[in-house]
Amino acid sequence: MSEPTPPRPRVAKHLLDPANPRPRPRNDEGLTRVQQWVMSVLVVTTIFHLVVGLILAGIFIDESRPEARIGLIVIAAIFGMGAVAAGLAIHKKNPVTPWLLLGTIPSAIGLVIALT
Repeated sequence: MSEPTPPRPRVAKHLLDPANPRPRPRNDEGLTRVQQWVMSVLVVTTIFHLVVGLILAGIFIDESRPEARIGLIVIAAIFGMGAVAAGLAIHKKNPVTPWLLLGTIPSAIGLVIALT
């Protein structure tokens, strides 16, 4: 005779069953949007920290070398424009836009301070 199979223990519905995981929701649109915003904020603020460092280096460099001051601040402006372009690219927008001029604002302020 064959032995009867023991009854399967009843699993409470409020507990997770490792053998039968719940299906993931298909709507991950909100999560993707949040990830894009977090990533773009991190990228833009990190690059703008570099921009501020370059501007400060341009301000505090020896006054006998004005071409070095201007050069550092121009490099900072290029990086600032790159930060704005990177933020737009993360959101899948065209990075070539007039908004790139926003990246030059800190450098313009730094240039005024460095040359006065």
